[in-house]
Amino acid sequence: MNQLLRFSVTIYILVLSFTNARAQHIPSVTWDSQSLIIDGHRVCPVMGEIHYSRIPVNEWADEVRKMKEGGVTIIATYLFWNHIEEQEGIFRWDGQRSLRNFLEVCKKEQMPVVLRLGPFCHGEVRNGGIPDWVFAKGCKLREQNPVFLGLVETLYRQIFTQVQGLQWKDGGPVIAAQFDNEYHGRGEYLMALKQIALKIGFDLPFYTRTGWPELRTPVPFGEMLPLYGDYADGFWDKEVTEGCGNYYKAFNFKGFRSSTAIGTDLLGKQEEKLNEGDEQYPYFTCELGGGMATAYHRRPYVYPEDAYSMALVKLGSGSNLLGYYMYHGGTNPEGLLHTMNECQTSPGTANNDLPVMTYDFQAPLGEFGQTYPQYYMLRPLHLFMHDWGETLAPMEASFPAPQDLKKGEDTQLRWAIRSAKGEDASAFIFVNNYERFHNLSAKKNVQLEACGVKLPKLTVPSGCMAIFPVNVDGIRYATAQLVARRDGKVYMMQVPGIPSTICMTNGKTLKNVRPRGTRNPIYDNIYLITKAEAERLFLSEEEETKSIALAAEKVKEAGPLRTIVKGRAKVAEAPSEQDWQQAAVYRIQIPAPDKAGVGASLLSISYRGDCARLYANGHLIADNFYYGRPFLYGLWRLPENCSQLELRILPLQPDAPVYLPREADKTAGEQVYNVEIIRKKDI
Repeated sequence: MNQLLRFSVTIYILVLSFTNARAQHIPSVTWDSQSLIIDGHRVCPVMGEIHYSRIPVNEWADEVRKMKEGGVTIIATYLFWNHIEEQEGIFRWDGQRSLRNFLEVCKKEQMPVVLRLGPFCHGEVRNGGIPDWVFAKGCKLREQNPVFLGLVETLYRQIFTQVQGLQWKDGGPVIAAQFDNEYHGRGEYLMALKQIALKIGFDLPFYTRTGWPELRTPVPFGEMLPLYGDYADGFWDKEVTEGCGNYYKAFNFKGFRSSTAIGTDLLGKQEEKLNEGDEQYPYFTCELGGGMATAYHRRPYVYPEDAYSMALVKLGSGSNLLGYYMYHGGTNPEGLLHTMNECQTSPGTANNDLPVMTYDFQAPLGEFGQTYPQYYMLRPLHLFMHDWGETLAPMEASFPAPQDLKKGEDTQLRWAIRSAKGEDASAFIFVNNYERFHNLSAKKNVQLEACGVKLPKLTVPSGCMAIFPVNVDGIRYATAQLVARRDGKVYMMQVPGIPSTICMTNGKTLKNVRPRGTRNPIYDNIYLITKAEAERLFLSEEEETKSIALAAEKVKEAGPLRTIVKGRAKVAEAPSEQDWQQAAVYRIQIPAPDKAGVGASLLSISYRGDCARLYANGHLIADNFYYGRPFLYGLWRLPENCSQLELRILPLQPDAPVYLPREADKTAGEQVYNVEIIRKKDI
């Protein structure tokens, strides 16, 4: 496991100023139309979503540290009502449901927290988090209904028992709260939720709501900051074809803040327009797709480049807070009355069938804390936001390229400018020559210009994504990307495929510069490093570990194929418990931990099939909807003295109404290719 960043104590002004509960200075938190302002300094935070109740309590500290190492400076987390009050009147704050213990971990790790309070969250949990018993009350939900609001008040009072003494004003980590989620009704309902919270004792620097879809009636200005999002693909689309929906728009620079592709199963068609009054708020995101979940009927694979491109595009379009959903995957806790996954047979939010257990989300940090490639790919962007946030935040976005490009349109380069005002003003030029599923061509003889400064003509390679500085820190312009500024040193990243030219304001010009690593400057205090070096900048080296091959013994052939039917949401239903009795069965012997180092390793199962489940001592511990990637399980979570696992696989059926990504083997049937124990960290 990587050690903390050497500079983690200074990771952002926001965290630099973070204080414990002693009589120390508590930094002021304000905002205006541009950004958050901490103690008078503008900041551009990185917010990462992690659901504490989906992660075992003994893993919290390590996972929060890994988020910190990835450049996350604010944590967002849902409070799922049915995780804590599955049975009416019985609140569970034990084990991994203990919000207070999680907040104490965040306080110790100096990590501010935004609580997404609900009562409706979604998060692909059963009923969007609303307990089944609430539906039996017969009252209208998510409205100013006195019965429903009375239940919410009881919920909020319980949450406050976990938060009391840990709010920002107390020197605690809780900096903000969100009310409900993806709500399209009347703003009065959201204000009623806020009034309940204030009456109970919530007193936070700011409050938020999702900025999509547009409310029927507005919330009074300043009461809640609207936060936005975008995704590269969506499990919720009913179509089972590649590249459906409007997700391509996430790869275009544009002034329009919201997405027309999020949650179309719940929200329907959404108009592409700026909601009235939004321009008075800072442009923040809370749901920028770090990955994507897999539903039974639709199983997209999100490429690391998708996450990076969307983040860069949002930053270039004017966003001053990048919030990822999800940044860390998880595992659904076991319910007492039913499973906790979203499914078509539940009373609410029943538009998709999600796995019973896994919520890996292909996030930068996966279900078991494993790092996927986008974890590292995003780090240079996050370090840049850290060190140049105060410069970037007041810069306005402008769009020299059209904002209404069609899907796959390849006639011109996509680029945008963030620039300050005045003579010799600073600027950053954002370039994105990438779109999911479309191999955009190299763009030749490109002339980029900002604040009267012209860069040398460039050929921008296919897939290139970059940020070029203009009049920043003594640099007149550069065709290399700023990454970090620490201890008087400026680190720049060579953009793959583009010659690095660095022109200083003193007249010195360095042409075709080659990277020389973190120890040898190319000029004065400037260090040019490779993309790979930038992705792991300030992280300690890790020792390589060997994988351990295991055998999977087939003990039962699959029975008759089940009939795949469509549920009430008109998409394919996941297998029932009865269907799983017809699965092929394999046995996997697990070596003793003291012999194989299992305690810090993942079981990786490469297979082909429709879906798979893993059992320990007859108990379901993990599941997977096949989408062409290995089925993983963290072996350190196994019960004591467990030496054998049972793997069940249902065969893939020909012409099933299911979308599988192009990388998946679509051959009918089932097969186990390889089983091994691999290192926990990098996948």
